[in-house]
Amino acid sequence: MAILYIIATPIGNMEDLSYRAARILGEVEHLACEDTRVTKNILTRYEIRLPRQIFAYHEHNEVHAAEGIIQLLQRGEDVAICSDAGLPGISDPGYRAISRATEEGITVEVIPGPSAVQTALVLSGLPSSSYTFKGFPPRKSGQRKNFFLPEKDLPHTLVLFESKHRIIKCLKDALEVLGDRKCAVCLEMTKKFEQITRGYLSEVIEKLDDSNIKGEITLVIAGNHPKFINENTPN
Repeated sequence: MAILYIIATPIGNMEDLSYRAARILGEVEHLACEDTRVTKNILTRYEIRLPRQIFAYHEHNEVHAAEGIIQLLQRGEDVAICSDAGLPGISDPGYRAISRATEEGITVEVIPGPSAVQTALVLSGLPSSSYTFKGFPPRKSGQRKNFFLPEKDLPHTLVLFESKHRIIKCLKDALEVLGDRKCAVCLEMTKKFEQITRGYLSEVIEKLDDSNIKGEITLVIAGNHPKFINENTPN
């Protein structure tokens, strides 16, 4: 029976690709990628042969491409999916194909590996025993505040992704809704210029406000616990 492989790829440092991921990438004949150029760089780096078919599977063609993947699997041919970085399905394309495969009784096998969510959570120094991951917040301030509102009274650490163009606005909205909690802004994780900025939301906003922010961002915010809230911040 065919297998749908979900393969985690490095979030920055190319040395983080697992032996198992490299082996599967070298064995499958059909490879679906968020960006074929990015994936080809990984294959070249590890001297992995190109599969017989390599094609795009991203947010703009996800429905159509997922059906194509299912057709290949139904013909008995293995297919692998990888995104540009991290694990497919975690704020990246992958969910539709995985869901359809499980509906069809097709075996899905995950090749675990690098995760921006877990890496940032550990780097933050905040509690990791219980956390909520919410992907990307809305782009508009009002919707973003509503996005944070359900988390206001919850004790779980909050993890999310954000664009460099909106991170300061996002931090300010979080401060207004959640209060002045401890947080960590994680930039370029596992790369040469990795930068982790920790502190209360008000402090981190001040530290980052005038800086030239670059790279992928994962934001970690403490849950509602007195230990992680700055009660001296004026309302």
